[in-house]
Amino acid sequence: MTTPTPRERISACVIVFNEEKKIRRCLESLTWCDEIVVLDSFSTDNTVEICREYTDRIFLHVWLGYVGQRNKVRTLARYNWILNIDSDEEISPGLRDEILAEFDSGTPQHLGYEFPRQVYYLGKWIHHGEWYPDAKLRLFHKDFGRSEGEEPHDKVVVNGPIKRLKNPLWHYTYDDLRDHLDTLDRFSTISARQKFVQDPRARPMDLLTRPPLRFLKGYILKHGFLDGWHGLIIAITSSFGVFMKYAKLWELALRKKQAFRQFPDPGTGPGSQAS
Repeated sequence: MTTPTPRERISACVIVFNEEKKIRRCLESLTWCDEIVVLDSFSTDNTVEICREYTDRIFLHVWLGYVGQRNKVRTLARYNWILNIDSDEEISPGLRDEILAEFDSGTPQHLGYEFPRQVYYLGKWIHHGEWYPDAKLRLFHKDFGRSEGEEPHDKVVVNGPIKRLKNPLWHYTYDDLRDHLDTLDRFSTISARQKFVQDPRARPMDLLTRPPLRFLKGYILKHGFLDGWHGLIIAITSSFGVFMKYAKLWELALRKKQAFRQFPDPGTGPGSQAS
C-alpha cells in the first residue's frame, strides 16, 4: 500500500494591536491551521492574553507599517505556506474546507490562492459595489510571495501561478459610521503622506474629478445601488475618503510652499547658525 504524502503545512499569520474585541473570532477560525503566528505591536489591552489561549507563537515588534509588519511576520512562520489574515477577519467554514481540499489532494499546483472578501457592515452582508467580491491574495508559498504596495494598502505579490477560490473570507470591517469615518481620516492621512513623498505636487483636477469618479465606479458601474442604503453610504464615504486624501495632499503641498516662501535660503531657516 502506498503511503499517502503528508499535506503541506500552513502557518496562519496575524498582525495585531489592541484588538481584544475582535481577535477571538479571528483565531477561532484558524484552529485548523498547523500553527498560528501572532505579531503584536505592544498592545495595551488584553489582546496578547487572548492570543495565548490559541498559540504560544506570539512575538512583539515595533510597528513597521502594514507592508513591513506583514513581511516581518512571514519570516517568523515555521512552515512554507502563509495564510495572512487581519484581526477583524474570519475564515468562513466553506473557505476552510476549500483550502484543505486543495492541500489534501497533494502538493498544490499553484503558488498562491486568492478568495473573495465579504464585508459585514452596519448589520448587513454586502454583495455588490467595490466591497464585493474584492478578491484578496492571502494564501501563498513564502519563498515565492511577499507583501508590497503603498501604505496603508498592502498586497501580496506572488511570482508564479495563482488560483481563485470560491468561498469568502469574512470581514467585520467597522463598528459603526463613526469608526468608519475615523478610519477614513487615518488612512487618508497615511495615503497623502505616502503620495507626497513620491510626488509633492497637488493637482486641482484630482480634487474635482477623482471623488465623483470613485462614487460612480462603486455605486453605478459595480452595482453598489443593489445594496440599498448601505450601498449608497459606502459609495459616498469611499468618495469622501478619496477627497480627503487629495485635500490632505494639497495641504502638504501648501505647507511646503509657505515654508519655502518664509525661508527661501536653507541657511535662514530655524536652527541655522550664522557664520
